[in-house]
Amino acid sequence: MPPSYCGYLSQYTHHHLVVFLLTFFSYVLLHASRKTFSNVKVSISAQWTPSIQNDSIPTWEDNRLFADEKQATLFLGALDSIFLFSYAVGLYLSGVVGDRVNLRYVLCFGLCGSAIVEFVFGTLTEWLHIYNIYLYCCLWVMNGLLQSAVWPCVVAVMGNWFGKAGRGFVFGLWSACASVGNILGAFLASSVLKYGYEYAFLVTSVVQFAGGVVVFFGLLTSPKEVGKKGRNVCRFLTIEAVDPVSSFPDEPQEESPQAIGFFQAFCLPGVLPYSLAYACLKLVNYSFFFWLPFYLSNNYGWKEAEADRLSVWYDVGGIIGGTVQGLISDFLGKRAPVLAFSLAMAMGALVGYSRSPNDQVINAVILAVTGFFIGGPSNMISSAISADLGRQDALRGSQEALATVTGIVDGTGSIGAAGGQYLVSLIESRLGWMNVFYFFIVMTGGSIVFITPLLVRELRLTSRLGRLSLTL
Repeated sequence: MPPSYCGYLSQYTHHHLVVFLLTFFSYVLLHASRKTFSNVKVSISAQWTPSIQNDSIPTWEDNRLFADEKQATLFLGALDSIFLFSYAVGLYLSGVVGDRVNLRYVLCFGLCGSAIVEFVFGTLTEWLHIYNIYLYCCLWVMNGLLQSAVWPCVVAVMGNWFGKAGRGFVFGLWSACASVGNILGAFLASSVLKYGYEYAFLVTSVVQFAGGVVVFFGLLTSPKEVGKKGRNVCRFLTIEAVDPVSSFPDEPQEESPQAIGFFQAFCLPGVLPYSLAYACLKLVNYSFFFWLPFYLSNNYGWKEAEADRLSVWYDVGGIIGGTVQGLISDFLGKRAPVLAFSLAMAMGALVGYSRSPNDQVINAVILAVTGFFIGGPSNMISSAISADLGRQDALRGSQEALATVTGIVDGTGSIGAAGGQYLVSLIESRLGWMNVFYFFIVMTGGSIVFITPLLVRELRLTSRLGRLSLTL
């Protein structure tokens, strides 16, 4: 690792480590509980459809909501879309709120509130035998709104503590939180699924609620919260690690800058193209997130628990991809070329995975490669690039834009992902899984199209700097 990296990392304090771990595991727990729904879709579908017993007529009960599995699958896809649409709307709002209210309060409210809703949705309704389509929809709207409060807050907290130097690597490593959460969620769900899908929701929601309590009492959202006794500690923070407005001068501090407006943030350079690119990419990434265990179980006939465990290889690839690609982008000093190359490779990986044989080892390898080239860019845009956009030079007079910009990027991505989930269920039910993968390839190509102007601009800038250095 270059000396500049070693010197930079050596100046981090224990406060940085605590912030890194608390924000990391906040989103790990959130995604673990979110992953539960995708991991138990087969069980829920079976619970909501009539059962055949000894060649008799279908046995109908209050919980038999649909006539067959296809109808149940369409409703599960609709629930994914409902969640993501409400999540997207919430992101636009929570980002603005996060720049104006203490991030710790907003983060804790999102974590604990979402845990309660998921417990009611998956556990309480099953225990009390309450089966109602409208109730499920309302609960999932609430869940999307509550969960939307978490991501802009954790990115903003990380942006307050970690500066631009090394951001690609630090945020690339940190953004593995979603993938780690998926792995943890798959493990927890598969461990208790034999007792009933309601226990999978119970375990993950209880753990998530406990995490929200820990965050409330332990998280420092910015170096300002270290306190008067922490002034000496803050002097060890590098100028890049903490923005000038977040430092601790001995003289009285100036009034904090005002938060930037929503439309001002939307018009910042790079925000719109990255948001549109993320809309296409998140559609693909979240389709794997929501539908991969279901696809593995239905397409290959593997047991649901086996499909859950195998699906984690996509997240393993995403963890490695986000970290490696973030590190490369730091060395190059450019994000767009790394994204464009990875997305081009992702199109080839999707073609390969769509033709994977009925072999778990081969499937896992190709799945990890696919996760590397799709999950990596997705992690970069939602974390490091969002932090870059929220701390860019164009802000100058107003530094309070990180949560707002993060909410815009992730919110736009969630709108794309929301529409995609229903389309996935619709395409699969009418045309089959192969056409679903063709749809993913087209959307990945759309991401490349949207970042192309940014790629051209970065390459031109590099060319100009090269000619200038030769002239000098």
